[in-house]
Amino acid sequence: MIQQQIYNLINRDRKGMWTSRIYDWYMLMMIIASIVPLMFIEDYPIFRVIEIVTVTAFIIDYILRWFTSSIQLKKGWSSYLLYPFTPMAIIDLLSILPGLNLISPEFKLLRLTRLLKIVRLLKIFRYSDKITMFLNVLKKERHVLLSVLMLALFYIFITALVMFNAEPHINPETGAVTFHSFFDALYWATVTLTTVGYGDLCPVTDVGRVVSMLSSLFGVAIIALPSGVITASYLEELREYRKKHEGRSVNTVEIGR
Repeated sequence: MIQQQIYNLINRDRKGMWTSRIYDWYMLMMIIASIVPLMFIEDYPIFRVIEIVTVTAFIIDYILRWFTSSIQLKKGWSSYLLYPFTPMAIIDLLSILPGLNLISPEFKLLRLTRLLKIVRLLKIFRYSDKITMFLNVLKKERHVLLSVLMLALFYIFITALVMFNAEPHINPETGAVTFHSFFDALYWATVTLTTVGYGDLCPVTDVGRVVSMLSSLFGVAIIALPSGVITASYLEELREYRKKHEGRSVNTVEIGR
């Protein structure tokens, strides 16, 4: 059945299909090529050709995925109505929209173009095994990571609140405005907790400096905790990936015999 063959080709359900691997690399090249014009200020004529070629590839890919959506969603004819509202289908559509101004001048109203083209990078998630593995890790450890995120946000808020009330809003030595608003305090607390510390906002009181030291130390712990969780889970996911593909290779050899 041609629909099943197309589905196997475009959805990385390879089963030994080398054509599926070629299709993945082709779409990856199209995605990367479509981003190249964003790296230049000037608008060269070759960029228009690149846009036409890549958008055409994206439109064909979108149509093929819509055509095979009944296999992917397994909901009969209603799959064709539901597919455009799936997350990846929305990303595919947003990546096509910037190319519409090549078809008609009226679409100049959609001149989000340069920003929408950046969305095309999200399409890489579909064609990269490594990114898919990382997303699986984040999904598995989402409860732990969410707990760490909530802890970090709570600490940022408390630190910003203490700093905003402990520090003078005008530096008595230089007369410069320090924490003009609570948002400034939140910004300072965030860059300090992440151990970045740009230095554009600095505490001038002893209380503020103590809070700053504690925030920096706590930031190291906050960053180290999810790093260890993600590393352990990623190694486990990598072992499962290797086991799965080794099993598939063995089955392919046995079938060949």
